[in-house]
Amino acid sequence: MRFKDKVAIVTGGAGGIGLATAQRLGSEGERVVIADRDAQRGAQAVDTVQRAGAPDSWFSDCDVADEHAIAATVTACMRRHGRLDVIVNNAGLMTFDPLGKLTTDDWRRVMAVDLLGAFHFTRQAFLHMAHGGAIVNVASIHAIQTSPLDAPYAAAKAALLSLTRSAAIEGQGKGIRVNAVLPGAIDTPMLWDNPNVKSGAERIDPKEVGKPEHVAAAIAFLASEDAAFVQGTTLIVDGGRMARL
Repeated sequence: MRFKDKVAIVTGGAGGIGLATAQRLGSEGERVVIADRDAQRGAQAVDTVQRAGAPDSWFSDCDVADEHAIAATVTACMRRHGRLDVIVNNAGLMTFDPLGKLTTDDWRRVMAVDLLGAFHFTRQAFLHMAHGGAIVNVASIHAIQTSPLDAPYAAAKAALLSLTRSAAIEGQGKGIRVNAVLPGAIDTPMLWDNPNVKSGAERIDPKEVGKPEHVAAAIAFLASEDAAFVQGTTLIVDGGRMARL
């Protein structure tokens, strides 16, 4: 098992890509902390991850927009396990408003979750994670190519890629690898609740809709020793959607 005796924190782990990732890591022997705001779904996720084979899994009530909650989650992890090997920064927030209606508070709300949450977990990793650790940031193809009404989300995800590169440079000397995945259209509520998709403004070919498990497999690779020489990269997981002319 690639993650035997190791410990991971997965943010937004109560559903979607986060839950699929927690299951995948757990099935390969990792102890998994589900960091999420939804306690009910979090408890269900813990049961799901344990049934997938995780030797241990537990829920941490964590709003990634709150740096104190992030620090508390990492502290609890270190107290319980004495180590932290993997962080998957998956929690995300997406809004759908035209630029003319967006306020400063709207931007701050998205940035606090999609960018600063990843930063604060990265900071904690640099303080507590031992040599050989890995951080995987879940960005989006919106970081490269986006659509109307998504400006704060697209900007935050583009900035997350820049953070990934900077953290990879600084993490090199600490023996911590930092990489990112860029999911495309994935079968989650975030996709189907998108007003652009509902209205048809953004056309989705069913053949280009992936499963959360597809992204989880890519995350597990980047988090594992199989990717020991992969640092500061971005892995697109979109079924070839971005490659089409």
